[in-house]
Amino acid sequence: MRTQIIAGAVGATALLGLGTAAHAATGPIDFEPIAGSAYGQASADWDEPYLVPEGYTQTLVKDESVLDVYPGTADLHDMNTQNETGYQAGRYLYNTYEVGSNGALAVTDLQTGEAEVIARDADFGFEWNRLDGIRWTPWGTLLFDEETAGGHVYEAFFAKNDPTTIVDVEERSEIGILRHEGIDVGADGSVYVIDELNGGSIYRFVPTVRGDLSAGQLYALKLTGLGDAEQLWNSSTFGQKVGAFEWVALDQSAVSVDADAAANAVHATEFGRPEDVEIIGRTLYVANTSEDRVIAIDLAKQTVATFVQAGVNVPVEVKNVTTGFNNPDNLAEGPDGALWIVEDNDFSDIYRASKDLDRDGAADSVELFGSLKDEGAETTGIYFGQDPKVMFVSVQHPDKPLADGIWAISK
Repeated sequence: MRTQIIAGAVGATALLGLGTAAHAATGPIDFEPIAGSAYGQASADWDEPYLVPEGYTQTLVKDESVLDVYPGTADLHDMNTQNETGYQAGRYLYNTYEVGSNGALAVTDLQTGEAEVIARDADFGFEWNRLDGIRWTPWGTLLFDEETAGGHVYEAFFAKNDPTTIVDVEERSEIGILRHEGIDVGADGSVYVIDELNGGSIYRFVPTVRGDLSAGQLYALKLTGLGDAEQLWNSSTFGQKVGAFEWVALDQSAVSVDADAAANAVHATEFGRPEDVEIIGRTLYVANTSEDRVIAIDLAKQTVATFVQAGVNVPVEVKNVTTGFNNPDNLAEGPDGALWIVEDNDFSDIYRASKDLDRDGAADSVELFGSLKDEGAETTGIYFGQDPKVMFVSVQHPDKPLADGIWAISK
C-alpha cells in the first residue's frame, strides 16, 4: 500500500537547511543553542513536536495518520537511512519499526511523498522482533537488526535499479546473536555492532571478502590496561574504561548461538547499555546509555576516550530544574563531521558535540539543538543523508494519538 505524505510533500531537494553554531564550526547547519529542555511546555497537542532554534522549520515526513502499519497500537518508528549510493541515490528514506512481532520495513519516496511497507517478516520466512538499527551498505544493500535477546542482523537485497523492491533477505548470524541496536559499516567493509544491555560489549565483524557478509570473523573490544575482573560492567567504575584496547577474536561457532557468551569467554570489556554506533572518519562513537556517556574509539590508534559525559563537558540533568545530558541513545554524523546525539529521556533532547580539535579525547563543546515537547515520547533515528541541509528524526511512542512517525528539520 502506498500513502501520500501529509503536511506537504517533502522533496529530496526541498527539505531543510541545518547548521552548527558559528562559534563552534562552519557548515550547512548553523544555530544558536536553545535555552533548555521543554520543561513546563509539555504537550500532547502540537503541530511541531520540538523546540528548535529560531528560524528552523519542522516538516512531517510520515506518521500513523499517513501510513498506519500496526492499527490499534503504536508503530514505534525507529532508525532511518537513505539509499546513499547507486540508482537515484538519496531519493528514498527507509525505516524500521520496533514492534514485538510481525516486523516490517518501510520506505518513503522523498520526491513524491509516497510511503509504503516494502518487507514483512512472513514474506521472507522470518519472525522479526523489535527491529531497530538500519544502515545502507557501500555495496547497495540494507542491514537491519533486532533489539531483543537472541536478536539477529539481516541483509536485504534490492531488484536492479529499483530501491523500493526487496527481492531477498539473508540472516547474518555470523555477525552475532545479540541484543542489537546500532549498526554501522566501515569503508573496509567491517560491520560494527553492540550488545544493548548493562554488561554489553562492542563488536567488529570482518568479512572474509568485502561486501560478502556470509563468512568472516567477529571480534570484541578488550581494554588492555584492565584485569579480567575490571572488564565487568560496574556502574561506579565505568569512567576507568578508557585507554588502549585490542580486538579479540571470538569463537565463530559460539557467536552464531550467543555472541555475549562468546565475548564473556575472552573477558571482553563490558559497558553500560551501549546502544548506537557511528563511524566518523577513523573514529567509532558509541552511546553508553546507562553511563550518560558517549565514548570515542580511535580505530587507527586503538584507544578509547570519553567524548561526552554528563558532569564533564555537559551538565548533569536535574529534571525541571537544570537541562543536562541523560540517557544518550542514537547517534548521527552531521554534515560538518560533528557528532549529533539524541536522548532516550523525558524530555528527549538533541545535542551537537563538536570535534575534538584540542585532541584531549573529549568534544570541545556540546550544544543543545532541540527538545521534544511530548513528554511521553523519545527521539530516535536521527540521520543526515544526501542533502546536508536535512535532519531526519523519529518520534516514538508519543502521547499524541497517531503521531508515531518521522520528521524533517530545516532552516
